[in-house]
Amino acid sequence: MLKEEATDTLSVNDIKDLRSALAFLASKPGQLLTTKKLVDPHGELAGIYRKIGAGTPVVPPTRIGPAMIFENVKGYDMRVAVGILASRERTALLLNSSVESLPFALLDALNHPIAPVTVPGSHAPCQENVHLAPLDIRTLIPAPTNTLLDAGPYFNMGLLRAEDPETGEADVTIHRLCVQGPDRLTVYFVPGRHIDQFRMKAERLGRPLPVSINMGLDPAIYVGACFEPPTTPLGFDELTISGGLRKRPIELVDCVSVAAKAIAHAEIVIEGEILPGERMREDINTNTGYAMPEFPGYLGNAQAELPVIRVTAVTHRNNPILQTIVGPGEEHVNLAGIPTEASILQLVEKSMPGRLLNVYAHSAGGGKYLAILQFRKSSIRDEGRQRQAALVAFAAFSELKHVILVDEDVNIFDSNDVLWAMTTRYQGDVSTVFIPGVRCHPLDPSQTPQFSPSIPAEGISCKTIFDCTVPYHLRDQFVRADFVDVNVEDLLS
Repeated sequence: MLKEEATDTLSVNDIKDLRSALAFLASKPGQLLTTKKLVDPHGELAGIYRKIGAGTPVVPPTRIGPAMIFENVKGYDMRVAVGILASRERTALLLNSSVESLPFALLDALNHPIAPVTVPGSHAPCQENVHLAPLDIRTLIPAPTNTLLDAGPYFNMGLLRAEDPETGEADVTIHRLCVQGPDRLTVYFVPGRHIDQFRMKAERLGRPLPVSINMGLDPAIYVGACFEPPTTPLGFDELTISGGLRKRPIELVDCVSVAAKAIAHAEIVIEGEILPGERMREDINTNTGYAMPEFPGYLGNAQAELPVIRVTAVTHRNNPILQTIVGPGEEHVNLAGIPTEASILQLVEKSMPGRLLNVYAHSAGGGKYLAILQFRKSSIRDEGRQRQAALVAFAAFSELKHVILVDEDVNIFDSNDVLWAMTTRYQGDVSTVFIPGVRCHPLDPSQTPQFSPSIPAEGISCKTIFDCTVPYHLRDQFVRADFVDVNVEDLLS
């Protein structure tokens, strides 16, 4: 238990930063585990949490378990927290929602955004301690190494914030950041990411791009930041969604060393500049050939040329907590998947109101590759619309690879129930729709010409619809056995 902050009276409405989130979890049985055991951030920390609560698609043995705080990290006087969002149930608790309603909560926040506000440095806990360059981030912050083949230590929950050098519009996104030296980080941008667009604009102007890297945040900030186009187009500030989730503005503060803003209640902020024209090989210090475990479950390849961030300052709270993620795993599933669910629900609802009941971005797809859609057919005229909904889902989230369609009597959050529907309501030759030759997310190792001659280039995939819904005219032949509805809580109590 987080003894110094646990309280029985803390409400979810009191959450405004990582510390209050941890205190809230400490009051919920089974949601937070703390250890004082000496732990090495090089491989051991991730190896422990893999078995405690990392979840799919981490290699077994793994499970969904509590969040965890490591209070005694070898070589550092800094705590490390992991797995805060590595459970859909815990994520729902932290966002004052339910497992089934999470995407609807995000949609409500998207439709009722609240813009962030800037506070003075004297009101920003993240600047209680300031380290200006020259500095060595390797000795200040215990960046974990997930596996012994990683390119190096990584910050995996660093929320980058930057502004368009031409328009001043702001964006926040999470990217992997490899520690390459005392004041150097490499950053990997999947093509099309908005801060990368800002970087390219600044580079064309021959200017560095000022950024803040914010770590240890209110969970609502991390979840709200993970929306993607077309739901949040270039220039859309996702912090407005986070504000909508909390129903109050997120507080920002001017950085101390660059012309950027930081999250005022962050535990740790790294300030810096993405340097124009400078590139670095991701595994330059280790030569492993690999980067780190990626969300599909495999070790990612080290990138040959990545943009470089020059660190100009590190600020942090008193007794700071570094927040990290063991990836792949359930935490990535929730960060990427729940905003994806909301985006699909929004776009399908606009196309065919009242038919799509819910969406689950399944753990097996890392929150990106696989979505299960619960669709209701009200008449014979709805037959075929379920497949149209799947096509809309692909448009709502371009990195989606597979869609499984099920009826309203199937629990989309229960994989056994989904596989039951696939077994009894699906025939491969008539219930499968193949859409070949479509670009997907680049980290799927199966989308190569070597895997299939139908793939012309890496990153191209065959997207697939698995229609496990009952044809409307046969619905009377597929009624599940009905049982008496009994309140077992009274019996068990």
